[in-house]
Amino acid sequence: MEAQLYYDIHQPVVERCRLGDRKAQYELYKLYSKAMLNVAFRITNNVAEAEDVLQEAFLSAFRHIHAYKGDATFGTWLKRIVVHQALGVIRKRKVHFEEIGERDYSDGKDQPDEEEIGFEVSKVRKAISLLPDGYRVVLSLYLLEGYDHQEIGEILGISESTSKSQYSRAKAKLLQILS
Repeated sequence: MEAQLYYDIHQPVVERCRLGDRKAQYELYKLYSKAMLNVAFRITNNVAEAEDVLQEAFLSAFRHIHAYKGDATFGTWLKRIVVHQALGVIRKRKVHFEEIGERDYSDGKDQPDEEEIGFEVSKVRKAISLLPDGYRVVLSLYLLEGYDHQEIGEILGISESTSKSQYSRAKAKLLQILS
């Protein structure tokens, strides 16, 4: 099977950053700051903390730009830095994830019915912000950031089954809040 090749349209700007070009750094900041702020906010649930995460993530990215190998887009690489920075903020809050036994959730048991819910986006955002940190983080990483449960487990230092159970409970709690 052939490896898929892609071209990161921002690669020339990244190369200029590697050479220490401050204007190129500002260009990358303008390109990615809004999206990365949203990622940070979805995890921290706090605007001030998300802004701090954003600044620290960009500083770290520019400081370690030579570690960027180009095997993924710059945005993907930066997003991983933002997620780790945001999780560091969450860990300082002493978030606790409930460890439970192995369980198979593929049969749909212990999960609410997934009927179509006609809520406005703002109501859903508000409901997500009301979730406990552990639930919100797993839900955000899985649904919004596209990580799978194994990756979430590795990122958070929890088991894959704990990630699945946190996600399941987050969905149930979210539906409870919305009803």
